Amino acid sequence: MRLLFIGDVVGKAGRAVVLAELPKLRAAYALDFVVVNGENAAGGFGITEAICDDLLNAGADCVTLGNHAFDQREALVFIERQPRLIRPANYPKGTPGRGANLIESASGARVLVVNLLGRVFLDALDDPFATIERELAACPLGTACDAAVIDFHAEATSEKQAFAWFVDGRASLVVGTHTHVPTADARILPGGAAYMSDAGMTGDYDSVIGMEKDEPVRRFTTRLPTSRFEPASGPATLCGVAVETNAQGLAVKVAPVRIGGALAPARPDFW
Repeated sequence: MRLLFIGDVVGKAGRAVVLAELPKLRAAYALDFVVVNGENAAGGFGITEAICDDLLNAGADCVTLGNHAFDQREALVFIERQPRLIRPANYPKGTPGRGANLIESASGARVLVVNLLGRVFLDALDDPFATIERELAACPLGTACDAAVIDFHAEATSEKQAFAWFVDGRASLVVGTHTHVPTADARILPGGAAYMSDAGMTGDYDSVIGMEKDEPVRRFTTRLPTSRFEPASGPATLCGVAVETNAQGLAVKVAPVRIGGALAPARPDFW
């Protein structure tokens, strides 16, 4: 299978580059399945139903979230009726929505998508290691699903790397989100899990992690908040990771993806 994961979409600029580029990517590379992290898509904080629908209509098969999952209050309601919107699975019992789902691709392949929040430097939720153990036991790769994609929304690279080693051999892709900076460590672990510490944000990099520069700089230098954070609105870079899997659902190829905006371009050479 050919999988594409697109990192945290930030604001209008991030949405614009996804809507412009994703249909072309699906057609050019005959992609089987696309996951987009949309937790910053609505003004940098959360997601709305209209934005979720736009991302799905542009070619995403699934939209994942993170620590801003419910910043837009309407998400508490519409997430219940949108099975392709996935919030972190280690939220407490009773949280609206679902943290994992088995989604059928256009070609009929079954893809397990799981979203999890890390606990280092973030609000401590349920144990992500114990949570993924349950999810993978309930839907094992190669028997119950043809591919398994895990969006690990976490701050610390140590936690992300430990998590990837924990599930190696049982997942097709473990990709970090949240820090909004693409890492240079895309690789395949010995058991066949593709890994990248952070997919990077899809947004304007002439910014501070997607936000207009003045307010973050002011807060760091004066320790005083003077206005709201606003998403940067310049040309955006689409960032993510591309994976090709074998018949067992394990990764055989992985590469970063960067299109447009300020960062050096990168496309997989195996498609």
